[in-house]
Amino acid sequence: MGDVEEVQNVAEGAPEVVTPAQDAAEQAPEVVTPTQQPDAVAALAEAIRTAGAAAPAAAAVDGQREQALRDTAEVLTAGGAPAEFAGAAVALLGDGAAAALREDPWAVLALPGVRPDQADGFARGLLGAEAGPGDPRRAQALVPWVLEQAALRGHSAMEIGEVAAGLEKLGLPDAAAALQEVVVDGRVMAFQEELPGHRPSDDEEDEPPMRTLLALERLALAEESLADGLVRVMSTFVPGTDDEAETSEAEASEGEASEAGASESDESGHPAQPGPAAWEAAAVAAPSSSATALVRAVAESAVVLHTGGEAARAEPAALLSAARGLGLRAWAVTWTAEGRDSLRAATDASEVAVLAELLAGAAGPGRAPDGSLALDLLIVLDAPLLDVELAATLLEALADGTRLVLSGDPGQLWSAGAGRFFADLLAAKVCPAVASRTPDFGPIGELVSGIGVGELQPVEAPDKEVVILTAKDGAEAVHRAVQLLTDSIPRALGIPAEQVVLLTPGHGGGAGTRALNAAAKARLNPGPGRFGGFDPGDRVVHSPAPGVVRLGRVLDGDAAGLHLELTDGSRLTLSPAQAAGLRHGWALTGHQAVGRRWPGVVAVLPEDAAAGLTRQWVYTAFGRAERHLSVVHAAGQALPQAVAERTAQPRTTRLRAILAEQAEQAY
Repeated sequence: MGDVEEVQNVAEGAPEVVTPAQDAAEQAPEVVTPTQQPDAVAALAEAIRTAGAAAPAAAAVDGQREQALRDTAEVLTAGGAPAEFAGAAVALLGDGAAAALREDPWAVLALPGVRPDQADGFARGLLGAEAGPGDPRRAQALVPWVLEQAALRGHSAMEIGEVAAGLEKLGLPDAAAALQEVVVDGRVMAFQEELPGHRPSDDEEDEPPMRTLLALERLALAEESLADGLVRVMSTFVPGTDDEAETSEAEASEGEASEAGASESDESGHPAQPGPAAWEAAAVAAPSSSATALVRAVAESAVVLHTGGEAARAEPAALLSAARGLGLRAWAVTWTAEGRDSLRAATDASEVAVLAELLAGAAGPGRAPDGSLALDLLIVLDAPLLDVELAATLLEALADGTRLVLSGDPGQLWSAGAGRFFADLLAAKVCPAVASRTPDFGPIGELVSGIGVGELQPVEAPDKEVVILTAKDGAEAVHRAVQLLTDSIPRALGIPAEQVVLLTPGHGGGAGTRALNAAAKARLNPGPGRFGGFDPGDRVVHSPAPGVVRLGRVLDGDAAGLHLELTDGSRLTLSPAQAAGLRHGWALTGHQAVGRRWPGVVAVLPEDAAAGLTRQWVYTAFGRAERHLSVVHAAGQALPQAVAERTAQPRTTRLRAILAEQAEQAY
């Protein structure tokens, strides 16, 4: 095929495996400075004694763990399971994992990747004929497993009837009894709530129809904590007054260090809040009408939602600049390092961090004495990507009365983890929402905007910003996509191959990431894969935790592991065990691409993905392109049908009902 072809129409598809996006960042341990001892000799002696005692203790702990691993591997082998699972079992069940598995073989179902049929086989290997389908231990393991599978699909809760149906499919004789038992022992929590969408009639006297939801304890508590955090921040918010601002300006004129319009610190050490006049001046000076509306909303409210496309990200950037000018301790956070760098360039400000790094203490303003973030305003971009557990962690880190702005595109894919925090908050209408009027420009922006409202229309692309190609099957789709990546786009448009990404709905199938990456490597960086399947120069994607994605390139490998250079310029060495989870990165799934954009994008839509295609996926994938979008599809009419009819895969959550209940109690 020669140069990139003309604009036509589009189509694509495929369900994507979604995993929980749990934040794996760890808080750094507190550093304690020892009190100086008057006698240096005594201090040295004490240090020697302490070191001498610690070494045997550490050796004892290591020896205990080694014995636990050997014992657990022995039990696993006896039941017919791989001994390699011993590490995961000890990490989950502790040093007594061997005894725990002998007592309850179905506990193995809690290990990552283990299926019920495999757990049943393991139980039969240990218990023989005693391992029946109605064993109470089996029921205790299956209920949480069913809910965990639902969480992988984004549900933070599940209707009890659906859970029971899932248990019956797994051959559990008495699902009702099993559900009652797990609720009683606290492993699963049950909730009653009104059926969504019910509209009572004027003459209705009875209670509204209710449904029973079941939720894993950790997810139930996260949604409760999230709702409590939102209410706490909003109820403790106190806007500034013009009197405060006038006092601050007077003090500044007497020599206090302050810029004009900035506010001084109050008795607690926090900056005094700017008054309405100062906020209004900042709003009038904002660069667009939408930015003005956002500044005004933040002036009056503790929590503000902001929605819009890629171009609308300029509005939170303007808010950050305005807040810093008013003397507030304001920071913005993004989902990825690429998003951080882009926002820093737009604001010319350093007060921008990656969300995970902010919460881990690796970046940001630091913590106040009470442990909260030392902030007056936090702006969170890419907010739809927050699952309920991460959102709860974020709210817990905010001090009372902190302003919080949650900004994002509601049309994009939701979090990889459970919940739909941003969408639920929009639907609950408990705080102001500012919808951007800034359109995404150009043919790509026009195409994506139409998809957002359910319309898939041809667009004029005089400079070949959008190109549509068809393929009869997955093999042809792979061939065309790799040709675009390696030849057509670099030659016709001047976009280097390293600035182009292939996006596809899933990993498997004829045109999934595996097939596309294999073909791209063969063309762009052929080699024997001498470092665990990778060669220097390979593009890779590293996922250290579910929902966390880092892109980079292989530099080299040695006894220490695989050395990578990430796209933000940092270096990373993966141990052989860590490198086992590495994937090639010329082709990504839609979820792996969120929070990032590339000059060139090739969206590949194989025929075997059509059934799982949604408007969300199309909108997200197509919107990753900055200058050029090529679409290679073999999904026929599945694409326009998905754009018009399938908005998103539904998720069952509780946050909206919790917020409604709290509002009802408040009034």
